[in-house]
Formats: sequence, structure tokens, C-alpha cells
Amino acid sequence: MAPVMDKATDSGTSSARRSRSGSPDLIASNAGTALPYATRSALHLKGLVPSGVENFAVQEQRALEQLNLKSTNLEKYIFLSWLRSTNINLFYRLVLHNLKAIAPVIYTPTVGQACQEYSHIYPFLAPPNAVDGLYIPLNEVENIDEIIQNYKESTAESEEPEITVITDGSRILGLGDLGMNGMGIPVGKLQLYVAAAGLNPDRCLPIVLDFGTDTEKYLEDPLYLGIRQHRPKDEAFYTAANRVIEALHSAFPKMFIQFEDFSTDHAFGLLDHWREKALCFNDDIQGTGCVVLGGFISAVSQAGIPAKDQRILFVGAGSAGVGVAKQLVDYFIIEHKIPEEQAKAMFWFADSRGMITVNRGDKLAQHKIYFARQDNGDTQCKSLEETLEYVRPTALVGLSTIYKAFSEKILTRLNEMNPTTRPIVFPLSNPDTKAECTFEEAMRCTNNRVLFASGTAFPEYTIPGTEDVVVPGQANNLYCFPPIGLGAVLSKPEWITDTMIFAVAKALANSLSEDEKALGELYPRIERVRETSAQLAAAFVHQAVREGLARDDKWVALVKANPTTSATSQSPDGTYSSAVLDEVRQYMWLPAENYEQLRNSLPHYHHHPAVSHSGSEKL
Repeated sequence: MAPVMDKATDSGTSSARRSRSGSPDLIASNAGTALPYATRSALHLKGLVPSGVENFAVQEQRALEQLNLKSTNLEKYIFLSWLRSTNINLFYRLVLHNLKAIAPVIYTPTVGQACQEYSHIYPFLAPPNAVDGLYIPLNEVENIDEIIQNYKESTAESEEPEITVITDGSRILGLGDLGMNGMGIPVGKLQLYVAAAGLNPDRCLPIVLDFGTDTEKYLEDPLYLGIRQHRPKDEAFYTAANRVIEALHSAFPKMFIQFEDFSTDHAFGLLDHWREKALCFNDDIQGTGCVVLGGFISAVSQAGIPAKDQRILFVGAGSAGVGVAKQLVDYFIIEHKIPEEQAKAMFWFADSRGMITVNRGDKLAQHKIYFARQDNGDTQCKSLEETLEYVRPTALVGLSTIYKAFSEKILTRLNEMNPTTRPIVFPLSNPDTKAECTFEEAMRCTNNRVLFASGTAFPEYTIPGTEDVVVPGQANNLYCFPPIGLGAVLSKPEWITDTMIFAVAKALANSLSEDEKALGELYPRIERVRETSAQLAAAFVHQAVREGLARDDKWVALVKANPTTSATSQSPDGTYSSAVLDEVRQYMWLPAENYEQLRNSLPHYHHHPAVSHSGSEKL
């Protein structure tokens, strides 16, 4: 059932967003064919819709049938986007009941193609003029307060955003500068915050900073919807970006801000500038490091080699790679009491010019200097093959976005270098067209001994000659950024520290079930992500209170009344109390299971005289 037009609006725009300010239209659109007869009559819908009254399960069955009829993932993406814009309750029922199948459609890898085609498919993702976020052009930054006010007027006062994902589209996944088309990333990311951690979808705000693009393909595309100019220089970029963030922080001071897919230098620059000034987080730097750390903790425990003897080679030295490595350094320092310089010396980096050293002869980007080798003498390795032979690593981590960078030759040599221990291989680039290797390749080249986690999903592998099926680990940020966002929204820390992130990673490693541990898996099954998100968010809240940074009195009091065994220490051990976990679960949003729940979940609707309480049988 399409949303009923809101006659109270003076703009004539769709009521998909404006209906939330007070009319019963939203309950009609979200109930759809489950709307009871009496309510249809009160809303003057009699004779305007089919007579059948269904339950939500039948609606879901029909939606899934239509989804499966789509022949490509992009078509599925468009279908799901329209569904989310017109019936958000049905959309999230569908997602939560089919998360493993739908997550790759609403986010990676399909969102990459959707972003590349965003200007071409935008009109078909939602009804005309539906408000689904902020598009902030560079030439309108001076009017940012007006833009924010426009957004406020399109929403109910009770729906002030509590979380935003913001990008400038300059480094989307491994696809490069997509300009305004990058809006698909904040939209998709926030859908995962809702699905995995129960953030309220009405309080999520996707934002794209439309600051131009340096990709000529889009500047020349007649259908491109962003501003047609090249990106500004650094000074102009930071002036404009900081002005936007200042305005957002002023308008919504409690809002959690996630920076996403900025160019490497700008990603570090924005995080460094805002980290202790606003409640913010960068998933590429901190979230990727968190999820990789969680899996790496599990891998180290199974590798058959003391932690201090690990030799870790990173391929790719962008913001994500360096962010991951720094969190692994913290792990070795905190968990294994290895001094910082010794821990840092366990890491080598290779980029497009070879092994990163201080005397390589080129000017290193600031973020690469920390890990640049100083002990190489006159040795310079110009390729990954040379670097591999020089380092003789026990672990290979890829964030290069170079397809097949871990060739069969590389993987075979890694296996030969580690004959009595299990090699660790983490090809973390995504989408799959950028992955350094596949799970099958890693298994074949290591005699099925590899400890594996990837950034993109790969199919299960059956060991030849056996019936043994091995499930690949996926270092999916979905495990970490939703509970970090949820924990931050609840406890409202002054800022997010490295030790809060570390506590989440530890909680992730601790969340494996006994069955998962017995199978040697590195991550919990994705079907359990709601439960693991609650556990990780509870660990985050406990750590924020331990560090004295939480500002929400309710959660501070609850944690202090229910301390864990390590409550006297600020050490990030990832523990939490059952009382805090139960309270976190109570907060997490779920779509309504029937009409009665839907009506009662919308208090500013179910008292409206047009919304009947008769015929409110459970459907």
C-alpha cells in the first residue's frame, strides 16, 4: 500500500518523511495490506485498496518472492531501497529474517555497484522528494544551518538523529572517487546499524559532502547528480568539512558521528581533529582494526606459535591498513605485555613501491612513518615477492585493493615458510573484485591449514576427498561498528578511546560459541549478530564507565551497581555484567511482528482518532 499523501503539508511532497510529524499516514503505509477494515474506513481508504486483510508474515512472504525474482543484485538493491522508503517495518522484517542473504545486497559487495550507478538509479530508489538524508554541496556549505533546519522541519521533534554516517565519496570501498554517488555507503551502513544493533531507523541520518569529484567519468556523465567540479585543495576541504561538522554538532550535540570512506589523508585528518571534540569514529581506521583484531586474537590462539614470535606482513598502507596494524600493536602491548618498540617491530608494510623503509628514497605519507622499517640497512624490496622472502612472515594481511595480490606462488611460499605452524592469511579488501585471494585458493595452497579471514564473503570449502566442509572467516566490520555505535549512543562518552575499541575486539573474540570454537572458526556466525552486538555494546558501555568518560547517568549508575571482576582496573578485557547486557537488549529496536505491535510502537499515532482500536486483532 503506497503512503497516503499528507494533506497538511504545503509543499506537495511525499509524506514518506513528513507523515512522521503527526498524521496517521505512517501507520497506514507500514501496515499496508494488514491494515484492519475499521481503520481503513476511518482513513477513508474503503474501496481504494484490495479488500484482503493479511498478516505481516504473508506480506514478508510476498516481498521475499518478489526479491528472489530479480535477476541481478542491483535489481534486488533497487527493490529493497524502494521497500525501505515505503514500508520500513516490512523492510527490516525481511532483512532480519534473511540477514545472511540480504546483507550482501544492501551493503558489500552490491553497494559498490549501486554507488557507481547511483545517479542513474536514484529516482527509482524512493518516491519523489522523499527525504532520506543530507546532500551538502560545497557551494552551499555557507548555508549549512538552513540545510539542517530544512531537515528538522521534515522530521518529528522526537526523531532528532542520534547517529550519522558521513562521507565525501572520495574513496568508496576499493572503487576510488565516486563523488556524490558515494551516498549509497552512508545509507547502507545505517541499515546495518539498525539490523545488527537495533538503532532506531527514524533517528539515523546519512550525509554526503558533495565536494566534487576528480573522476572524469562522472564529470562527463550527463546523468551525474553531483556538482560538476574537481575536488578542492586541502585547506578549502578542511574549512568546509569542519564548518559542516561544527554545525551538525551544534544542532545535534548528542549525535554519534561516523566518518566513512574519506581519502586516506583526510580520514586521518578529520579523526585527529575531532576525536576529542565530538563523539565520533572512523570505521575505516578504527572499525576495521577492531574486527580484524577480534579475529586475529582467535587466530593467534590457534596458530601454534607464541604471540611474540609472529611476523606480520601488511600489503597496502592506506588508512585502513595502518589503523588495523596500530590496533594489533596495542593488542600485543596490552594482552602479551610486549614493549611498544618490540611490538611495532613485528610488523612490515609493503605498498605499490615495495617494502616501506625510512631510506627508500621517496617522501612517505605521514601515516606511513610509524611502521617504516629502520633496520633494513641497504636492503630495499621492490615487490611483494621480494618482501615476502626478506620478511618470512607468519601472517599475511591484505588491504591493498589489488585483485589476486596473494597469488598462488605467494600463498605456497608462505605455507613453505611455516611448515610446523598454521599460517594466517587475511585478504581484507572488498568488494570481491578487489580481494587479494579467495578462500579456496588459500586452502589449496596451504594444504588446508590456513587460518583465514576475508573482507568479503566467500563460499564454504569442501576439502577434496572428504566430506569436511570448512566455513571461511569474514572480518566483516558488521561485527564491530554497530555495537560501537550502539554503545556510544547509550553511554554518551566524551570521546571514543582506543581502549574502548579494544574492549569491543576482546568481547568479539570472547563471543564465539563452544561449537564455533570446536570448528576452529575465528568469528561468530553472522546469524547471531544481533546477540553478539548486544554483548559487544555492553562491553563498550562498561569500558566507557570504567574510564570515567561516560556521560549518561543511567548507564553509569547501572555499571557501578553491577561491576565485573575487573571493575577496579581500566584494562580493556571485554567483560560485561548480565544486568547491563539485559538493559542493552531492551533498548534495541525491532520491527513490529503484527499490527497491534506496530500501532503501539507509534504513540503519536495510536491515540489519533482516525486509528481504530477496534479490529485490532493480532495479525
